[in-house]
Formats: sequence, C-alpha cells, structure tokens
Amino acid sequence: MNEREIRIIEAAMRLFIRYGVKRTGMNDIASEAGISRQTLYNAFANKDAVLQATIRLLADRVIADIEAGLKKADGLGDQLDVIFKHIAIEHFDLMHTSPNAEDIVAGFNASSQNELEEGAQRNIEVISGVIGPYASEVERNGLTVGQFADFVQRSATAAKYNARSRKHLLDLLGALRVSVLKVTGGT
Repeated sequence: MNEREIRIIEAAMRLFIRYGVKRTGMNDIASEAGISRQTLYNAFANKDAVLQATIRLLADRVIADIEAGLKKADGLGDQLDVIFKHIAIEHFDLMHTSPNAEDIVAGFNASSQNELEEGAQRNIEVISGVIGPYASEVERNGLTVGQFADFVQRSATAAKYNARSRKHLLDLLGALRVSVLKVTGGT
C-alpha cells in the first residue's frame, strides 16, 4: 500500500470505529482523509474495498508487532504471551472500548471475512514458526505443528469473542498457554 492509501485507510478506520461500517459512507471517508471523492474512488472502488484494505493493514500491523515482540521474547511462554497480546488481547480491548470496532475485528460481510481468514492464516504461520522447534513433542502427542498452530490461533480467537471480561480472557489465554507448554514440553 502506498502512503495515500494508508492515509485513507487510517481515516476510514477512525470512522468505522466511531460510527460503524454501515453508518460510514464514502463521502465521510473522503472528508476524514482530506481528499476528494474522486481521489478516494481512484484508490478504492467502494466501501467494501476500503474495509478489506483496512483489515489487511491491521493484519499486517499485527504480524509486524508480533515479529518485533518475538525478537525480544525469551522462551516459548514469552513468545506465546506476545502472540496472544496481539491476536486476542488488543482486539478484545478495542472491541470493548468501541463497540463499532467489531465491524473491523469480527468482519462485516463475506469479503471482509475472507480478509480475516487470510489474516488468521498468517497468524497460524507465525505460531507454526514458534512451535516448530518442538515438532517432535507435538507429534508425540498425535498432532502436526500445523494442526496445533491452527488450534492455538482459533482458540485464542474464540477466547477473544467469547470472554465475559478482560480477566476472563486472560484466564482463557492462560489456560491455552499452559496447554501449549504441556504439549510442547517448552518453557
């Protein structure tokens, strides 16, 4: 994405969070970004395209934040903490401070669901990389690294949407962390 597209997406994100996707129009996005409608339509065909790009940019930032955090993490437990922070905790906090943010985090329509699934797949790849060194232990427990990474990602995501409170989310992620450490024999 170029700078102009990122500026447009960030403007759209502010509006989506404040008003929701349904109540945000292309005129609103153009005004918030300080550009003409024509400039907006030159960059994005419609609001769905803007939403898809918003989800993609958020997914890119999540991966970048995870990768930066993993460089500083010592051991599997700390690596899991970094991953859970960026794929579950931050999104939970965003959804609970701005209910309209759920349109972005949970997806608004079929096209945004596809973007979310692509982002989830990227998360699974990162988790696979973290679990990979423990492949023999994972396989000894009857799983492949890919299966287990998929399970971890989807469990963290389910926790994000189903937790009754932030404390409950942290408890759920703590249980998932313990499970991963047990299966891998990691620390």
